[in-house]
Amino acid sequence: MKYVDNFLNGITMYRLVLYHLIALLALAALFGAVGWLPYAPLSLAYSTAVVLAASWLSNRVFAWTFDAIANVESVYITALILVLIITPVAPGNLAGTGFLIFASVWAMASKFIFAVGKRHVFNPAAFGVALSALLISQSATWWVGGNLILLPFVLVGGFLITRKVQRFDLVLAFFAVTFVSLLATSGNPLTGVMTLFLHTPFIFFASVMLTEPLTTPPNRWLRMGYGALVGLLFSPNFSLFGFFFTPELALIAGNVFSWAASPKGRFMLALKEVRETGSGVYDFVFESDRAFAFSPGQYLEWTLAHASPDGRGNRRYFTIASSPTEGDVHLGVKFYKKASSFKRALAAMKIGDKISVSHLAGEFTLPRDPKKKLAFIAGGIGVTPFRSMIQYLVDKKEPRSVVMLYANRKAEDVSYEDVFEKAQNELGIRTVYALSDEKGPIPGAHAGSVDAELIRKKIPDYAERIFYISGPHGMVSAFTDTLAGMGVPRRHIRSDFFPGFA
Repeated sequence: MKYVDNFLNGITMYRLVLYHLIALLALAALFGAVGWLPYAPLSLAYSTAVVLAASWLSNRVFAWTFDAIANVESVYITALILVLIITPVAPGNLAGTGFLIFASVWAMASKFIFAVGKRHVFNPAAFGVALSALLISQSATWWVGGNLILLPFVLVGGFLITRKVQRFDLVLAFFAVTFVSLLATSGNPLTGVMTLFLHTPFIFFASVMLTEPLTTPPNRWLRMGYGALVGLLFSPNFSLFGFFFTPELALIAGNVFSWAASPKGRFMLALKEVRETGSGVYDFVFESDRAFAFSPGQYLEWTLAHASPDGRGNRRYFTIASSPTEGDVHLGVKFYKKASSFKRALAAMKIGDKISVSHLAGEFTLPRDPKKKLAFIAGGIGVTPFRSMIQYLVDKKEPRSVVMLYANRKAEDVSYEDVFEKAQNELGIRTVYALSDEKGPIPGAHAGSVDAELIRKKIPDYAERIFYISGPHGMVSAFTDTLAGMGVPRRHIRSDFFPGFA
């Protein structure tokens, strides 16, 4: 599992989904060539070319028309999903080609025309095939899910995607309700379950389409409700007033629920100021085009259009470094020598330049009960959610029992020290700086790493506290194990996470 984690940590969620879809198409072409699948490689290649061309061109047109930032990976992901759920057509099949183009154009249109507050409501691929069935009587066959030869690869890729985005709660709720509904309505439950698992798009649908971040609710209970609703409608024997739902209609109905339960809209942020807060760490200060509410510690998806994006694309998930009390939106970023194209474009932004944000979410937030004792463990730039929380407490003049252990290599790497000093002076919130690479002790700092010994020394009542951990994935995993070994219950350990983190 260590190698799986290393792989997942080095790739964004969107890129993982894209690679999974490409692999499934390549395998389908191979299996078709040897006669294991009824689809000729030429038909697969032709369908892929048509859908990619129609999707890319229509997305560019819509983005230009609506003056929106085009998301690079989403075009290709949506296009490849369409290829995998619409039966491949051979060159010269005009009706089939028309279906491919129609579904592709409307899938892209759904992100612009059928959007609220510049944020799309519906899963684009599901919308494209649903509208095709309604208007031109051409339906998706979901052929990727009806082939046993592809099932092992669908399973492995689906597991990796679900693990990457940590949406097992959503997928398990979907599975559970679908199975229960099937067991309650099927004359032969065992046969029904086997058919569902082996001969339908059940796994592909759940792992690739249901988990799409932009159409998923922001917290666990809403996600589980979303998964349960879609699972009920997806169940082959469930009908509403005699109407049976197709997979795409089940997902669209769930999208409406998700939209109603989620923060609305996409926001444009204009750069106001850039401050260097540590060695290679910069605080970008943005002004929003309109006010929006969030809780300290939550994250946003940030989209920055730039030329020739690299393999990680033009989207990132970052925690909001500012407090809701500040008005401006802060983004804390660590820059390395080999920066991604996204970070290079971010570094090149001028005052007044804009970046698009959406999908406010995250449960790494302060507990409602102010009497709960808290302990924060931050590693490097992982301090940003704690900057948000602590600034909020300072602004609200809300005293809480908080101790933060902040790990860095050197003193020059420390960021937002002014905020933490103010919190200590005004609210008694203590910050212990742990510097692993300093040759000599720094006044007030611990020379060394954060470990169990330091936790016991600086937080003697650690067993009474709820621990929040934020930093690189390896650090978060290591401290989770350390705290568990010290007897801290798992329910008292919370780690920062957002989809696409890498």
